[in-house]
Amino acid sequence: MPVAEFDAIILGAGAAGLLCASTAAQRGRRVLVIDHADEAGKKILISGGGRCNFTNSGTVPERFLSANPRFARSALARYTPQDFLAMVERHGIAWHEKTLGQLFCDGSARQIVAMLMDECARGEPAAFAMGQAVTDVAHRDGRFHVTLPGRAVQAPALVIATGGPSIPKMGATGFAYDLARRFGLKVVQPRPALVPLTLDDGELLFRSLSGVSAPVIASVGKTAFREAALFTHRGLSGPAILQISSYWRHGEPVAINFLPDRGEGWMRAAKRDNPRTTVGRLLGAALPDRLAEALGERLALAGELANLPDKALARAEQVLGAWRFTPNGTQGFAKAEVTAGGVSTDGLSSQTMAARALPGLHVIGEAVDVTGWLGGYNFQWAWASGWAAAQAL
Repeated sequence: MPVAEFDAIILGAGAAGLLCASTAAQRGRRVLVIDHADEAGKKILISGGGRCNFTNSGTVPERFLSANPRFARSALARYTPQDFLAMVERHGIAWHEKTLGQLFCDGSARQIVAMLMDECARGEPAAFAMGQAVTDVAHRDGRFHVTLPGRAVQAPALVIATGGPSIPKMGATGFAYDLARRFGLKVVQPRPALVPLTLDDGELLFRSLSGVSAPVIASVGKTAFREAALFTHRGLSGPAILQISSYWRHGEPVAINFLPDRGEGWMRAAKRDNPRTTVGRLLGAALPDRLAEALGERLALAGELANLPDKALARAEQVLGAWRFTPNGTQGFAKAEVTAGGVSTDGLSSQTMAARALPGLHVIGEAVDVTGWLGGYNFQWAWASGWAAAQAL
């Protein structure tokens, strides 16, 4: 079987792999990108409701989770949201900023994929092997040998950019972890992140509110996010819940502040200002009707405020400000936007994403134990880590 030689082989034609390939190609490297999917950038295409939330202007290392919180600093500092945005604008892609620094295409996520593919064609054009399942990867004589159906390729550098197991219906697997372990790298236990939480039958309050959404503060321990929560037939979703899910561990309670704009003593103040109103009316003025009714029933404070003790109102304020429940799990990798955990950063260089124990091996993107917040952060990590690795190819 003839063996084709390249300077670098990149496994995975997702966000990280494409940015890495285009950067390396423009540095004159002969690059081959391999992916079992028949089309590049499939997860990019479905992101942001089809408009791709391609980065976040508020990117800082503190908004990423990892067993080593400092690991992402180098790559994020050297390839910033402004760097990627400059590419977007160079290609004439119209964009807009939504809430919380989230940048989206005005048109379609396909524009981002087309841009990356165009960038891969510049310099020493990158080669692609799409719809190709890797049957073997080995390292010998200073080369990585990759076997495909009816074809073998080799290169002194191999980049693992195959992501994590989130969204398996799109072909996502734990291939990156298996390969990393084969080459002596450790793996931090992968788990679903940015994922809806599920509830058992005991949480009837939430089960009865499917379809209701409200702005809340969701918190686990000292970590809190203020965004919308969405009640579903299985539990809770929405941005606030997806964010907090990355920090949640099985068995831990989650607290919801249903009235984040109400300060301490607001019910007692309402009693003084409008003693003839009721708790139900107070909640109805601040929350969606179904949610107000359900919370009011749980509080069981009937009658006018004038007839309710201040102690009871203070207790109600506390409950509404930190309504605790314990999820029984998540909706798993099938519904997770990303994977937390992954290839341990202990064995990687933060400068080049290279494996310290095996020269030429790099791991980038979601495959690494670095996970960003919701809102374009994980794309920025893909761009930054891919760019960092490309500098060493």
